[in-house]
Amino acid sequence: MAEHRIPRGIVAEAAAGAMFTLTRHPPAPELAEFVDYHWVLHWDRRGKPPYEQRVLPNLAVHATFFPTASGVYGPAREVFSHVLAGRVQGLGVRFRPGSFRAFLGGPVRDIADRAVPLADVFGAKAREAAESVRTAAGDAQMVGAIDNLLLANAVVLRPAAREAVAAVESIARDPGITRVAQLCADTGLTTRSVQRLFAEHVGCPPKWAIRIYRLNDAAYRITTEGPVDYAGLAVRLGYSDQSHFIRDFRTVTGQSPGEYARTARTGPGPEPDSHRT
Repeated sequence: MAEHRIPRGIVAEAAAGAMFTLTRHPPAPELAEFVDYHWVLHWDRRGKPPYEQRVLPNLAVHATFFPTASGVYGPAREVFSHVLAGRVQGLGVRFRPGSFRAFLGGPVRDIADRAVPLADVFGAKAREAAESVRTAAGDAQMVGAIDNLLLANAVVLRPAAREAVAAVESIARDPGITRVAQLCADTGLTTRSVQRLFAEHVGCPPKWAIRIYRLNDAAYRITTEGPVDYAGLAVRLGYSDQSHFIRDFRTVTGQSPGEYARTARTGPGPEPDSHRT
């Protein structure tokens, strides 16, 4: 078995490192079965042009606490873009795929490809928590405020949700799972049971979940391994041929592998000097 994978999907990650700082923090121990991690962003674009950051689709539900982007974001099928401007700090929560139905109180498919207000899920205290994040003196205060919000909305992970989490973990651990039939064999569930489980608790079909992991792996390799043999990469990822891989890659990223590589490696030009107050 391979090491557990978490698709992060930041496009042009090397260039992005000059635009903002990103740190990841573990949740409170009581939240570990629901939350993979908190991610904290800081950026300061004062005196500089806005910067558009693109993020590949992924399976997780995210709750975000930013002045211009607060909400609960369901699993997405399209690349997400956000424009960074001004001086901002904020926090996002990456929930373990399969676990969020407990907070939502309904099928996760209902929030796929869309966002809902934080208060719709976490109640009136969500606004207080968002303000605490905005004014926090450091990352620890941000993380503490959101841990407290989630703990105040205490939920229980039901057996079906645990099955869903375990099914996604199977995909995350084993890159050799490239078809739903293999996932069924690994989990001991029927195809229909897996499909129902994913619709209810993950928010997307199992075939799409597998594709997300494969294509995030591909995007990472394309941007970190230098010149890429795309036919060889397709084989390594379990595709029957290169054209099938390219079609899938374009579906997830909106670009061919070659276009994605050029975009990721080019990055923004030199930034103008600015006076920061």
